Amino acid sequence: MKSIKIGATSVLLLLAIFANASILQKGYNINGTFKGLADGTVLELIPSGTHDEEKAVASTVIKDTRFSFNGTVDGPRLFRIAVKGTYGGCQVMVYHTKISITANAAIAERNNNKFLDLKALKITGSPVHETYLEKVAYREMLNADHEAYNKRGEAITSQLWAAKKEKNQAKVDSLINTPAYKQLMAEEKAFFDKVGKVSTETIQAHKDSWWGAFLMLNAYSYFTPEQKPLFESLSDAAKDSYYGRKIKDELFPKGFLNQKAPVFEAASSAKKDADLSQLVKGHKYTLVDFWASWCGPCRKSIPGLRALYEEMNSKGLQIVSISIDKKESDWLKAEQEENLKWPSFLDKGTTSAAWKVRAIPAMFLLNEKGVVVAENLNLEQLKAKLKESI
Repeated sequence: MKSIKIGATSVLLLLAIFANASILQKGYNINGTFKGLADGTVLELIPSGTHDEEKAVASTVIKDTRFSFNGTVDGPRLFRIAVKGTYGGCQVMVYHTKISITANAAIAERNNNKFLDLKALKITGSPVHETYLEKVAYREMLNADHEAYNKRGEAITSQLWAAKKEKNQAKVDSLINTPAYKQLMAEEKAFFDKVGKVSTETIQAHKDSWWGAFLMLNAYSYFTPEQKPLFESLSDAAKDSYYGRKIKDELFPKGFLNQKAPVFEAASSAKKDADLSQLVKGHKYTLVDFWASWCGPCRKSIPGLRALYEEMNSKGLQIVSISIDKKESDWLKAEQEENLKWPSFLDKGTTSAAWKVRAIPAMFLLNEKGVVVAENLNLEQLKAKLKESI
């Protein structure tokens, strides 16, 4: 028998490899235990960390409180694990390692919505998740500041809400001129100034890696042109990363002008699928309006759309409303309340994303061939455009 000699350096190298064996995996393995969920409960793995409404990439079923997800990713990705059809759950930064998740779980209902509540949550086996927690810890500090100044202003805030509820404008005017209210407003301004400063410093401290782009998405709910210089300050590597490309799509949208309208997957209250080719047929122009029951500006724009429809429908204008409501019941209630006179549909979850809708209301004008001839219009711009053409 031949003896095998291994040098000290080789031994250390082998030990390092075995100690980090999970890094060499070809994919991720998430194994979890959610005590409190019944057998058969469906869990979903949903991409998170961006401003897109993303669909689940995988689903699994609880059995004896246990579940698992397996797959591959191109790089570190943030996911949310939730019960299908609910909010809440937990977020986990995933890469190609073995990840263990344990928690005590319960389904709770708040504001007519169901949430997956997790207590004693523990996530291990994902070094990139631990790094993620460290990098977003500053938000906990900001949240504490937010709660603190709101608590100090509880008395004046309660009085103001009561006056508004009573529709007592004189009392409202009196309260907003008190030292207590002015102090609250000063603290609120100082807080948001701090949020901007701390968030920007955190992003720029990571500008040379994908973390910079990820943290920028994490810091803002939506982007405006004001954030373009911050994005441009990121390194090419950060801007070209997965999360960097997500930001670029929002800050520098290509749009669909003079192109065929994107995918149109939505259903009517009668469960009939929308057919864009039929909806534009016979109409000189078709206005596609994205809205939602909870969107105040959207609801306020409907009377103006109704007047426009009554004036110009006979001249060749069609309107198609697409709701992005999560709950069908919310959409149906709002649809009935608004008494829409034109075709109305509920997005199946892909349409608003395909049209790159970031804020609502969002309006697109199509010609009779289904080609986008104007986009992201407000009602006044739409009226002017139509009066030029019809």
